[in-house]
Amino acid sequence: MATHSEVQSAGLVTIRARRHGLRRSQREALTGLLWISPWLLGFVVFTAGPMGFSLATSFTQFTLGKTASFIGLGNYARAFAGDPLFWPSLGRTLAFTAITVPLLICGSLGVALLMNQALRFTTAFRTLMFLPFLTPVIAAALLWRWVFQPDWGPLNDLIFRVFHIQGPQWIYSEQLVIPSLAIIVAWTGVGGARMIIFLAGLQNVPNELYEAAEIDGAGVWSRFWNVTLPMISPTIFLNVILAIIASFTVFELAFIATDGGPNYASWFFALHIYANAFRFYDMGYGTALAWILFALMAGLTFAQFRFARHWVYYASEQN
Repeated sequence: MATHSEVQSAGLVTIRARRHGLRRSQREALTGLLWISPWLLGFVVFTAGPMGFSLATSFTQFTLGKTASFIGLGNYARAFAGDPLFWPSLGRTLAFTAITVPLLICGSLGVALLMNQALRFTTAFRTLMFLPFLTPVIAAALLWRWVFQPDWGPLNDLIFRVFHIQGPQWIYSEQLVIPSLAIIVAWTGVGGARMIIFLAGLQNVPNELYEAAEIDGAGVWSRFWNVTLPMISPTIFLNVILAIIASFTVFELAFIATDGGPNYASWFFALHIYANAFRFYDMGYGTALAWILFALMAGLTFAQFRFARHWVYYASEQN
């Protein structure tokens, strides 16, 4: 049996080892913090700091060039009950989202399915589909303003030559401006990053599942519905979230193409924030609107994650 002195020695060795391990882990943690300190500094200065300042500003009456005064929830009350453009701009944003998200998801998935086939000239087709995504938003807006020009634009000229009828007003029509902007978004977004994400998801579906389904007599549509869609459901979920966020925060396209017109028909929520903050210099109310949008997006994203458990399939969770 070990003597008392031997037990004490073993205990001291254990304590020293633990202290040495603790000091080593502390050194490693400090080294890691030093390596990421530029990012942490940038995050605090350019993200967390401005967010905190804007949240504080949203509780004040603050016009640039004047002294800020605390008004509590006055800006939020004004938004919900005293701003005639608040609810219409939110409704237009919801309508735009309801149109663009299905277009982007279905279009990107369809293009990705074509790209996933072993066809000739697939590489060239991928390049051509990705080019519109690389077009700057300002350039795309100006290009489509010319395409949609009702009097001498190429689209209405083609309609007249083929059908011998006068084409619609497109972005100059209160009824068609939102669908017209959705067409521009689909043109720039269908073959872009969402397509690449879908293509990566499709290429990760095991071929054994398709072979087993084909042996069981499943047709093309049945294999797509029962194999492809469940296996890429996490990819669909990711793209849906990204598409909703992008649609809710649409700004540059409407700002350049229509400036919120005609007659406020494309006055989206992001345009409303911009106008109050940077045209009227009402920074207090502008930041309150921005935080309302942030809360709305956070709530929608949380709801999507809660609902996702009913239809998103994760293979790792089944093991």
